[in-house]
Amino acid sequence: MKLQRNGRSKALAIGAMALVSSLSLAACGSDDNNNNAAAPSGSGSAAAPAAINCGSKPTALVAAGSTAQGNAIDILKNNFEAACKGATVNYGGGGSGAGVQQFNQGKIQFAGSDSALKPAEVEASKAVCTGGQGINLPIVAGLISIVFNVDGVDNLVLDAPTIAKIFDSQITKWNDPAIVALNPSAKLPDADIQAFHRTDDSGTTENLTKYFAKTSGGAWSYPASKAWAGKGGQGANGSAGVSAQVKQVKNSISYAELSFAQTNNLKSAAINTGAAKPVEATAANAANTFAKAQMAGTGSDLALTLDYATKDEGSYPLVLVTYEIACDKGNKADTLDTLKAFLAYSASDAGQKAIGDAGYVPLPKSLTDKVNGVIGSLA
Repeated sequence: MKLQRNGRSKALAIGAMALVSSLSLAACGSDDNNNNAAAPSGSGSAAAPAAINCGSKPTALVAAGSTAQGNAIDILKNNFEAACKGATVNYGGGGSGAGVQQFNQGKIQFAGSDSALKPAEVEASKAVCTGGQGINLPIVAGLISIVFNVDGVDNLVLDAPTIAKIFDSQITKWNDPAIVALNPSAKLPDADIQAFHRTDDSGTTENLTKYFAKTSGGAWSYPASKAWAGKGGQGANGSAGVSAQVKQVKNSISYAELSFAQTNNLKSAAINTGAAKPVEATAANAANTFAKAQMAGTGSDLALTLDYATKDEGSYPLVLVTYEIACDKGNKADTLDTLKAFLAYSASDAGQKAIGDAGYVPLPKSLTDKVNGVIGSLA
């Protein structure tokens, strides 16, 4: 996010840490109090949210896209549906690429994408956003864990060049000298590395390969892309698919969001960024990186620029933000009210707290305030 580097950056840093430590549950008013209710404790989050503004006439929403935010959307929609009688949110995964494609075909009310719309995709969106266009609203933030299942190894340190070479089959053994040098006290086996990557077009893959492009020193020779380009390895569909493979296959490695690592009880590698010590894959460390993000979008588009090459102490570099992509103008009249209500809850303190308890990273309040301002203007 192209924030002004001094005052705004500091404000974001304060906001990020405040959110990670304790988020206030802010209630939103509604013109129709009959549709507002506190969600029950079993609705999918660790703590029931405050009152949710359901809009004037809750209805059904259909969305698709990023699997990275799948666990988050489950929590948000369960809370929203429990509070808002008549509202349903049907979210299909399929990956960021599929979500953007369906959105630009007019099949869904919003798409989830782990990478911002490209200029050609924005242009295509004008055909379904009458008088407007698709915009990027950052709502679900997370980090990409380098998940591993290696015999006899509980703690693993890797750096960008080594990770890139592993996923491009340039490093094929766990006791390769490059890995040993980063883990001098570990008992690394003389075993083949079983590397898993995404087979679907994935914003997670694009964020990982953007990280490689910035930090691998040329070890990754391919352009950043949603489509996997590395040599060798094995494929699986979605974040759930690669996580399941790592859980089942010995001496394996892959990349998935922290929530999937936690759900599957997978170990995550710490990353040597050049800081004084390797950075662990934790929400608090990812929040330090989000606090310094800059704005890339203009107007109502809130696309962010993330610093994958950060060397700041305690800043985890492999982060991603999932955008909910909607029309700024030209949304369908019969679903607009519910769309705004669901997105507003998702970006609220209560919504961010709910998904933060499940391994995601609450966004700085200074950013979610901007997001909610844009949501209120959707037409």
